[in-house]
Amino acid sequence: MIQANNVTYRVGKKALFEEVNIKFTEGNCYGLIGANGAGKSTFLKILSGQLETTNGDISMTPGQRLSFLEQDHFKYDSYPVMDVVIMGNKRLYEVMKEKDAIYAKEDFTDEDGIRASELEGEFAEMDGWEAESNAEILLNGLGIGTEFHYAQMADLDGNQKVKVLLAKALFGNPDVLLLDEPTNHLDLDAIAWLEEFLIEFNNTVIVVSHDRYFLNKVCTHTADIDYGKIQLYAGNYDFWYESSQLLIKQMKEANKKKEEKIKELQEFISRFSANASKSKQATSRKRALEKIELDEIKPSSRKYPYIDFRPEREIGNEVLFVENLSKTINGEKVLDNVTFTMHHEDKIALVGSNELAKTTLFKILAGEMEPDEGSYKWGVTTSQAYFPKDSTKEFDNDLNITEWLTGYSAIKDVTYVRGFLGRMLFAGEDGVKKVKVLSGGEKVRCLLSKMMISGANCLLLDEPTNHLDMEAITALNNGLMKFKGVCIFSCHDHQFVQTTANRIMEILPGGALLDKITTYDEYLASDEMARKRTVYTADREGDEE
Repeated sequence: MIQANNVTYRVGKKALFEEVNIKFTEGNCYGLIGANGAGKSTFLKILSGQLETTNGDISMTPGQRLSFLEQDHFKYDSYPVMDVVIMGNKRLYEVMKEKDAIYAKEDFTDEDGIRASELEGEFAEMDGWEAESNAEILLNGLGIGTEFHYAQMADLDGNQKVKVLLAKALFGNPDVLLLDEPTNHLDLDAIAWLEEFLIEFNNTVIVVSHDRYFLNKVCTHTADIDYGKIQLYAGNYDFWYESSQLLIKQMKEANKKKEEKIKELQEFISRFSANASKSKQATSRKRALEKIELDEIKPSSRKYPYIDFRPEREIGNEVLFVENLSKTINGEKVLDNVTFTMHHEDKIALVGSNELAKTTLFKILAGEMEPDEGSYKWGVTTSQAYFPKDSTKEFDNDLNITEWLTGYSAIKDVTYVRGFLGRMLFAGEDGVKKVKVLSGGEKVRCLLSKMMISGANCLLLDEPTNHLDMEAITALNNGLMKFKGVCIFSCHDHQFVQTTANRIMEILPGGALLDKITTYDEYLASDEMARKRTVYTADREGDEE
């Protein structure tokens, strides 16, 4: 159990949290939600002790161990992967290293023998003999192959490092587990594994995530941060949303009835206050009027952008023909003889564990990279807009937001351009902000503004939900669902994929393409996926033998 007692946290004169009291108990998984800037990550750092409160304190059941997902991907570059995972249980790692140091001594004394015996006892009590096998289970589940288990962290790529740090947080059955955006940079298989792990986890979990499906699947409770307070709801994200909307509706209805009563009393008082025979009744109603108080209904600090892709031209039957595309990058064949035809009603989700392969296909179709072999052709009625995963080049200039977007607009009128920025929550002085100083989420909203203003009828989106808050993800999800054109997109948000796509393409290891006209949930349950998993499991067992 961990709880916040009258916690206030100030940044300068601004109170990010004020007199927060909340208890997180064993056996529950809490989804910590709130708009960008509400303080979700800050609150996790306060709970973990990384930040000191201005007032109040954090208390935890004595003797319990807390673990949290670290964000510094380079912190452990000088350590082997296995060591980093086991560091998740700090005391166990210390015992292991002290024990190894003693046994490595050339002049082993009686005192060393006594100390080694003590350490062996403590090591056994912490299931130290199972430490490496338990670490391997976590690494394998998150998609880190056996060949990397004893490699140096410095030799891993960014996504692999994220997975190792997540395994470190999960290691050793911590009593309190704090996870800040654990699904970021995970492929869909790793997310599915993590969901099952947390469902089976019996201790306290507090998780921040923008993945609605993930929160719905793992959370037993929802803690909503709004206006510096935290309101606790029993239930997952969907239950919170329905409950919060119902509460606002009930408060509005109650206020409406109160307002009607106030009007009725005011009319009576106005009519009869000067009437001697009715003066007592008028006085009585004045007292009743003074007792009526309207409920204060604060508008949420959440802000939803308005995302509406409107094609300038209706798309024809011939959209996209891809034939025998192949591409090798740094000696790895990421696309192998990829062939497909895109139809005028397709909304394709591109899935698979190889992020490079998906990004390569997007770049080829967007005209930013040439294939080694094969060809592709867009239909004559099509126009494309591309959302790149890495947008660094887009914003490497001295333009402000309005100037930047005007450059992509056929209509150069500033008012017209600012209308698109306003939809994406860039208001007032935001229009003159330099694009090179924008946050990750702001850059994504700019790119989506660029796609909307283009009027394209074919959208290519490579991980567009990265850096977006829940409200923007919901708005983008809704915008693509009602889009009248076609799209190909990649995304790690299960609900986003399930509700948007009517066709699933998976780039398999080796670069081949598996193509199914189906929903995402049906695809995951399909025979092809089952056979794939069987082959993968058999290969793993063969490796172990």
